[in-house]
Amino acid sequence: MKIIKSWGISFLIAIVASMTIRTFVAEAMIVPTGSMLPTIQINDRLIVEKIIWMDDYQFGDIVVFYPPITEKVNERYVKRLIGTPGDVIEIKNGALIRNGVKVSETYLNEPIRYEFGPITVPENKYFFLGDNRNDSFDSHSWTTPFVDKERLIGKVVLKIPTHLIDKRDLR
Repeated sequence: MKIIKSWGISFLIAIVASMTIRTFVAEAMIVPTGSMLPTIQINDRLIVEKIIWMDDYQFGDIVVFYPPITEKVNERYVKRLIGTPGDVIEIKNGALIRNGVKVSETYLNEPIRYEFGPITVPENKYFFLGDNRNDSFDSHSWTTPFVDKERLIGKVVLKIPTHLIDKRDLR
């Protein structure tokens, strides 16, 4: 009985610690779509850091968030942070222009095939685009293009490519 009680307490502590880490510190997730190709492949695993000190979200970070779309309000999206509060964002002639400066985006496969903006990112809001710009449901195509600060979940800190995962784990 003493052993069962000891193991029971250890098991309970492990469950509480695991839930605390997943809720407040870091979480693993699988990417279900190709909106971040070629940077993130479909079914890649990501580790998302949820403790972002002093609102340390920077241009270019890959972030997980809840989108401002009523019918998808509880889904998690993974996109690249393109606009922070006060930034002016425009897409023109196949390129991203941020605060009047053309941005070199070496992670894109092809030039952007649409025009957008200019638009200024409001305070406490963010603007996101997928790296697969021409096939990504993101800020440029939403009715409300900005994500509220409190809807941000965390920053991607590690990517585990699909080809490194043992396929037996997927069953």
